[in-house]
Amino acid sequence: MGSLLSGLGELGLKGLEGVDLYDDAKETKKEEVKEAPAPEAAFDERECLFGKSHTCPVCYKEFKALTARQSKIRPAGMDRDLRPRFKNFDPMKYDVILCPNCGYAALGRFFHTITPPQAKLVKEGISRNFHAIPDKEYFTYDEAFLRYQLALGNAVVKKGKAGEKAYLCLKMAWLLRGKREAIEAGKDEVDPDKMEETISDLIQDETELLTNALDGFLNARQNESFPICGMDESTLDYIIAVTAMKLEKYDLVNQMLNVLLVRSRLTPMMKDYCVDMKEELRKIRKEQEG
Repeated sequence: MGSLLSGLGELGLKGLEGVDLYDDAKETKKEEVKEAPAPEAAFDERECLFGKSHTCPVCYKEFKALTARQSKIRPAGMDRDLRPRFKNFDPMKYDVILCPNCGYAALGRFFHTITPPQAKLVKEGISRNFHAIPDKEYFTYDEAFLRYQLALGNAVVKKGKAGEKAYLCLKMAWLLRGKREAIEAGKDEVDPDKMEETISDLIQDETELLTNALDGFLNARQNESFPICGMDESTLDYIIAVTAMKLEKYDLVNQMLNVLLVRSRLTPMMKDYCVDMKEELRKIRKEQEG
């Protein structure tokens, strides 16, 4: 990826591209001919969206942001690291709210909580050079990712907490995972000759984002009060353990599992996953010693 914010140059924000985040997926019987079922109507993501009105807390202009209709969201399970899966479309593409006037962007949970001093920093560090993004009827994964990058850039400029930046990195990693799964399922077009390279790049970029998320969550765990991005202590520690496991940071995994497995507030699902990770870790350690 080179830089987590490398897409912002086209928005006039090239100066943010190299910034340090934490610097502060029947045969028909011949004897029984059945009528073929009617073909399913092509899925139209636009029908799952609406324009929600907002007032920007930085420039005070009113605007509408594409938002997923709750009635259209169909959950389809969850990854080990709590990334939610959905049928038909990925509503996470629309979690960032972007003011088209001044370039202020943030996840919905953070958008309206910006302080006056932070708004001033956004005006100076974002709005002054911001190039507006054309309106869209729906977002591709790449278009959604650019908005997440802008939200991350805003978090850096306004000196947001480590937890906010880490949570953005986590959701960006999830977004890239969603794009990779869509490509592998044939739902997202890609040049067949570049398929292997594209998948490899997406995996590498996801790993980079998860690394940054882990660093930020460890920082937030030490310096911020709970809840952090809506997560209680057990949920955050669980995310840290799962992410560390994916990144092969086994000492940290062991440390977090020892803490988690004695907590009574851990959900049954998370406890089961922790027990599974403990066994995986035991096997890895045995192989390393052998």
